Amino acid sequence: MQIFSTDNLQVLEGGWLSSNRVLIRAAEGEPGAVLVDSGHGLHSQALVQELQALLGKEALHAVVNTHLHADHCGGNARLQRQFGAETWVSAEEARMARQWDESAMNHVLAGQYCPRFKVHRALAHGDSFEAGGVLWESLDAAGHDEAGQLLFDRSRGILISSDSLWEHGMALVFPELMGRDGFEAAERTLDRIERLPVRWVIPGHGQPFSDVAHALREARAKLAHWRQDPAAHARHALRALLKFHLMEVGREPVAATLVWSAGVPAIRSLWERWAPADSASPAAWSEVILEEFLQRGLARREDDEVVDV
Repeated sequence: MQIFSTDNLQVLEGGWLSSNRVLIRAAEGEPGAVLVDSGHGLHSQALVQELQALLGKEALHAVVNTHLHADHCGGNARLQRQFGAETWVSAEEARMARQWDESAMNHVLAGQYCPRFKVHRALAHGDSFEAGGVLWESLDAAGHDEAGQLLFDRSRGILISSDSLWEHGMALVFPELMGRDGFEAAERTLDRIERLPVRWVIPGHGQPFSDVAHALREARAKLAHWRQDPAAHARHALRALLKFHLMEVGREPVAATLVWSAGVPAIRSLWERWAPADSASPAAWSEVILEEFLQRGLARREDDEVVDV
C-alpha cells in the first residue's frame, strides 16, 4: 500500500461531520498558507488550535472551498476572524454567498449549521492560483453540488476531488434532492477526472488514494444504480441528512428530530416525490429511517432521546 506524502501539503482528516482539510504551506514569496475547505462550524475552534500549532508564525492567507456545504465551509467565519484569511469560492457560488441567499444556500436546504462568512475571490473554472510553489487549477465538478470545483496540481498529479470521488464511490447528488437534474453532471465530472493525469486523489472524506481507476469504477457503478433506481438514491439521501443532523446535535428528544425533519426543504422535496405510499408526512418517513438507525446501531434510544453513535 502506498502512503501519500508530499512537500508543503498536509491532509487534516475530518471524519464525516467535518470534511478533510488540506493545508498547503507557503513557498518563498507567497503571502501565506492556503487551506482547502474548513470543515464543520462545530469543529472550527479545534481547527484554529491545530492550525496555530502547525503554522507557528506563518500566516493563513486564504481558505479555498471546493463547494459550500456545511461540512466543507462551516469553519470559514472563525478562520476569517482568527487569522484574517480570505475566502475563495467558485464563481457560481460567489454571488449566492455574498448575498447569503438562504433560499439557495445548501446548509439551509439541508437543515444544517453554517455561520455566515465573507467571500473575497471568485474562481471561474479554468482559473488557477499559486500555493505551495505550484499552480492549482479550478475545474468544474458539478454533480454532488451544482457549483463544485475540483482542484488539480498538474505538476504532481494531485487532485483534490472533494465529494465528487471517494476511494469507495461518491457522495449523494444533491441537486436531485431538490428535483433538479444532477446525475448527468456527476457522470461528466467522473469523465473529466478520468481524463486527467492523476496520481493521487485527496477526497472530501477518507484517506488519500492512488488507485484512481478502481475508485472511478465504484463511483460509476453507484451512479448507474442511482440513475436506474432514483428512489434508492432518495432513501440514501434521507439517511445521510438524518445521520448528519444527529452528528451535529449529538443527542436530542426524538420529537425534536422529527420536528426538525418536517422543516427541512430537502427532506420535504424527497418525501413529495419518493416517499412510500403509506408515509403520511416527511416526519413519518424520517421516523421509519430513525428506527432503522436504532436497529443497525447507528443511534441509540435513551428514554425519550435519540443519541448519535
